[in-house]
Amino acid sequence: MLAVLLGLAVLLAAVAPFLGRHAGRPGGWPLAAGLLALALWVGLAPPPDGTSWYLPWIPSLDVGLHLRFDGLSWVFLLLVLGVGGAVLAYSARYLKRGPHPGFYGLMTAFAAAMTGLVLADDVILLFVMWEFTTVCSFFLIARTSPQAQAPAVRTFLVTVGGGLCLLGAAIAAVVRTGTTQLSAILADPVWSQDSTFAAVIAVLIAVAAFTKSAQFPFHAWLPDAMVAPTPVSAYLHAAAMVKAGIYLLLRFSPAMSDVLTWNVLLITIGLITTVMGAVFALQRNDLKELLAYSTVSQLGLIVATIGVGTQAALAAATLHTMAHALFKSAAFMLAGVIDHQAGTRDIRTLAGVGRAMPWTSVMLVLAAASMAGLPPLLGFISKESILDAMLAGPGAGWLVAGIAALGAVFTFAYCARMVLRPLPGVRPASLSGMSEGGFWLILPAALPAVLGVLLGPAAWLLDTLTSAGATAASGHDVHSHLTLWHGLTPALFLSAAVYTVGALVVWRAAAVDRLLDRQLFPFTGVEAVAAWQRGTVAFGARVGDLTRADAPTRHLAVPVIGIGVLAVAGLVGVTGLGDVRDTSRPLDWVLLGLIAVGVLGAVTIRSRIGALAVIGVAGFAVTLLFFTLGAADVALTQLLVEILTVVVAVLLLRRLPRGFRRAPRPRVVLTAVIAVAGGLAAAVGTFALTGRRDLSAAGEHFLLNAPDDTGGSNVVNTILVDYRALDTLGELTVLGIAGVVIYVLLESARALPLQYRDPQPVQQVPSSSPLIDTQTNGVFNRTFARLGMPLLLLFSIYLLLRGHQNPGGGFIGALVAASAFALAYLAASSDTARRASYFRLIGSGVLIATVTGLLGFLEGSFLKPLHVDIGNLHLTSAVLFDVGVYLAVIGVVVAALDLLGGWPAPKHPTGGPGADAADPPPDPSPPDREPWPEPVTTGAPTKEDA
Repeated sequence: MLAVLLGLAVLLAAVAPFLGRHAGRPGGWPLAAGLLALALWVGLAPPPDGTSWYLPWIPSLDVGLHLRFDGLSWVFLLLVLGVGGAVLAYSARYLKRGPHPGFYGLMTAFAAAMTGLVLADDVILLFVMWEFTTVCSFFLIARTSPQAQAPAVRTFLVTVGGGLCLLGAAIAAVVRTGTTQLSAILADPVWSQDSTFAAVIAVLIAVAAFTKSAQFPFHAWLPDAMVAPTPVSAYLHAAAMVKAGIYLLLRFSPAMSDVLTWNVLLITIGLITTVMGAVFALQRNDLKELLAYSTVSQLGLIVATIGVGTQAALAAATLHTMAHALFKSAAFMLAGVIDHQAGTRDIRTLAGVGRAMPWTSVMLVLAAASMAGLPPLLGFISKESILDAMLAGPGAGWLVAGIAALGAVFTFAYCARMVLRPLPGVRPASLSGMSEGGFWLILPAALPAVLGVLLGPAAWLLDTLTSAGATAASGHDVHSHLTLWHGLTPALFLSAAVYTVGALVVWRAAAVDRLLDRQLFPFTGVEAVAAWQRGTVAFGARVGDLTRADAPTRHLAVPVIGIGVLAVAGLVGVTGLGDVRDTSRPLDWVLLGLIAVGVLGAVTIRSRIGALAVIGVAGFAVTLLFFTLGAADVALTQLLVEILTVVVAVLLLRRLPRGFRRAPRPRVVLTAVIAVAGGLAAAVGTFALTGRRDLSAAGEHFLLNAPDDTGGSNVVNTILVDYRALDTLGELTVLGIAGVVIYVLLESARALPLQYRDPQPVQQVPSSSPLIDTQTNGVFNRTFARLGMPLLLLFSIYLLLRGHQNPGGGFIGALVAASAFALAYLAASSDTARRASYFRLIGSGVLIATVTGLLGFLEGSFLKPLHVDIGNLHLTSAVLFDVGVYLAVIGVVVAALDLLGGWPAPKHPTGGPGADAADPPPDPSPPDREPWPEPVTTGAPTKEDA
């Protein structure tokens, strides 16, 4: 069931962009129905406690897709799926009309990531899902408007910093306990045996949770993120991003509840945050900003309760987490309704909302009353449970409860402010058009508000859920008995004091406003984060300045010095090199002589085209050397790279001066000495490491085992697509990124003025020359291409398919196919005849390779090849992986040919030899460039869209 549940959540995320694009904003209805159906399934038919599911991911590191269900997962799944469904239903009426693929895709991906997070029973999987929520929140915030990008970056930096703390804690725990399984790590006795280790991990986990749940001093990102649309804020505050931090603290509580550092840190930071957030909320006039700081305060109360660590405290924290999800999601969505209908969220300008929008006002009052902890709502029961647990907790229980009560006083005050300022009074003329929102806009917001009312008197309905969550969070059996009336308890008297003092604060609201109408600290949290960001960038720039230069000399200095140090160390420490004559042949010296001639010619020739030609001599000599050594695959690769390098280099040379600048003689001598010394050091080092021994143990293992392990006899290819396929997939992705970088660089260059692009004039071809006529000039190429291109493509496919058994493979085949494309480009009559879609080739190649890797899970591991025998024919999924390599490499080479060859030849900006007045101005974009999609706005719609 767990795999199906997570799979369905991921499937919804995959379908959401298509629904958002083709169905528009109503696409939120089926997505909401899907999430609510999953929530109903989990709520009514939960799997037995302890149910698990496992699929190997990285078996060598014991990392797997390990899912586990318990009471804590049950609680958070209902919040993630239930609140997510309500928010998506709300979005189906709140968003502007039109397509919303990005919004719905990211929101459902958010829900899927949270589902994976609360089900993860592997710390590496937990970290991956944790970071997925960070990425989803970043894009949901950043895509709102250009002004939202800075807050999105600040949010990302803070939460990623916490993610690094979580990663450090996970790695340390894995190394110490010897397993990545979360439940086994938490049950390990190391937490009670090694107090220092437990304290360090406790701090790392706490900091990770603080950044996610916006605790002091990391609280600033949450109000900063209020630039996001209201549906994003509602989900992020009620059941997604911030609740991930609460879940992490509850999940690690069984191991940490007896660690003093954990208790002190959580209680201290939680109480500071709850009071600070409530005071800041009292200062705010924007409804969303007020609710943002109220979230900071309420989360601080939950964190402090978790820090108490008793069974009653963990049960109270679990209950308040559920109550908070209900009243906070309702409050945010209702604030969005008011903004939607009135066009403002400023409580100083809002008035008469109660008469103009009666249903919205009633629901807002219910949500605010539950947040303030008023009876008989669910928020009252959860707040009473927290105060009871704090009073009964170890240590200074009265002090802890008293500070929490102080935060509750300010909570009562800002809840009253949120209701009493905008709802009463007479509607001003500026809001004459304000009216009640539509039924389907209010319904998703009203449901959680009404649930908060119903579950107050019927709190016993949550006994099973609360008990299950507290049992998982404490590691002991917990039996909660929730009722509205617990008798005359100390917590009730404390609540009465909260209401009394809170009412006094409300009564003296004007004086309180004057008292708080100032900046309480010399700088804000947002300013602190921005300063830290600027300082980090400045520090990085200083570090980069050490090697930032266009001169190759500075970049080559490090490897040259390194080679020199290794050479000296080798001369001192390596003995018994033997006789080089015993391991060489006369042909080797001939080929090495050709390489030396090519290198010597390259460093002495003044012409760039001449240097390219003699470098080719060295390259082809290296190819022959590889062939003589038996490395057929490497030789083929070298040969094809040499051919394509010439084509690409020619495209670059036409933008460069014809010759090299003459260097001073002392510099020539110095660089020659360094080059010769480096070459000799590399040669001696190579001989020392490879010339004195037989085949290595690793090479012998591959030769002996590759046929049985992979079904292939070409060891080079099997290493690439079977043994180290993950490494190859990474290289393939980097190669694809290189193709995108070529596009970005050349497109950026197009935007520059012509004099900055083309500082060097080129020699004009005389108009009488047949070279100026493309039809005459291209006769030979066109004739040869008609036969050569199909043959080259067929030969490339042949090399692709035979690569597992014989020399060939995806990379070599792709280079042959790229040569065919190069031939077609050279035969074209103009650059406007280009028809290659290189982005699709690159993307499809990486996608095919990745999907092939996912198929490996059928055999228990990512990228593990599948083998099928059909008679005497042996088939393997490694061939499909090689197809991905084939397409991606073709795409990158074609991108270079297309972009470099398609850009108009340089012309001198002031006329003269390089100018041609008869030529039309260049097209600023390549013919196959697809337009960027229009940005999608997810802000509140106009009243006409309601």
